[in-house]
Parts: sequence; C-alpha cells; structure tokens
Amino acid sequence: MSAGAPDDDAVETDGDGSADMGDLFDELEELEALVVSDAAREQVRETMRVAMEASAAASPFGRVIRGFDRGDLAEALLGALLFGIPMAVEGGTQEVAVFLAGHPGALGVTFCFAVGMVVGIIYVADIQDVRVHKPIFGVIPRRLVGVIGVSFLTAVCLLTVWGRVDWETPWLALANAVVAFVPMSIGAALGDLLPGS
Repeated sequence: MSAGAPDDDAVETDGDGSADMGDLFDELEELEALVVSDAAREQVRETMRVAMEASAAASPFGRVIRGFDRGDLAEALLGALLFGIPMAVEGGTQEVAVFLAGHPGALGVTFCFAVGMVVGIIYVADIQDVRVHKPIFGVIPRRLVGVIGVSFLTAVCLLTVWGRVDWETPWLALANAVVAFVPMSIGAALGDLLPGS
C-alpha cells in the first residue's frame, strides 16, 4: 500500500457488511484531500460525478446529493407552489397572520420553526445523503439558502400578485408571508430532495 492511501479497514459498512454510496463518497472525498496533483484531483472529482450518476440511476432514495443548481431550484419552486397555493387562497392564512402581527415573538418562532423544519428534512431526516458542497462564506450550505430563499420569495410574490397582502401595512403583509412560508418551505425541501437530483 502506498503512503497516504486510505486504509481498507477504514471503510464503514451499514452493519450487514455492505458499504453504500455514502461510504463511497466519504472515501472519495478523503482521497481528493490526499492527492497532490491537479490532474489526480480532477480524476477523483470525475469519479465522484460518475458515482453520483450511477447512484441517481439506481433508486429514487438513498442517493448522494451534492451541489445546488438551477434544476434543484426549479424543483424547490415547484414544491413551494404545490404546498403554498392552498395557503394563498385560504382565508385562515390571514387570520393567523393577524394574530402573529400582534405577537412578534410568535412570528419569529414561526419563521425559525420553518427554517428548522427545512434543516431537518434536508440534513437530518436522511431522505437522501445530502453533502454540503462549496458553502457560502465557508459555513452556510447553498442548498439551505436556496430552498429557504425560493420558498420565502415565492410566498411574498404569490401573495402580492394575487392581492392577498397590502404592503401599505408592511408588518401584517410580512406576517402573511411568514404564515405561507411555513408550508412552502416544507414543500420546497421535499420537492428538492424527492426527485433525488
């Protein structure tokens, strides 16, 4: 075995003795960090890309998902609209917004709850093996920003265009957007992950 090569004993398995695609990606990421030349690093990245395509062809669940592109954004938008259109036409949205506008703490908790749900669906629920790739400022996952951003902007735009909010009362309009954002963010996270792209 050459110096710096990954140890065969380091490969973790699912308990039944078999490794999965997540294990393969862990090993490839370790190898990418070890290789010195740019050509070798590019070869490892190409191998990761091929493995991702093979993973995508195998099953809609348990895939390794890395990066966040226009396709992912479109899937998140579709999920946000599917969950959000009923909220935009339902009168109960405005009733909840009136309550939240009078209780800023509850409004903040509602927003944080939605963000927490998105984090849970994407990174904790293990629907797919989601990898953080090129985070913003080295810390903030692009997928998280994309899913939250598209769902919140969709809520604001949909409610505004359909005349469900009046921005002359911005606090109440914001509360309406937050209420619609809750299911839209959940739909955006599921819409992004379930196709497995």
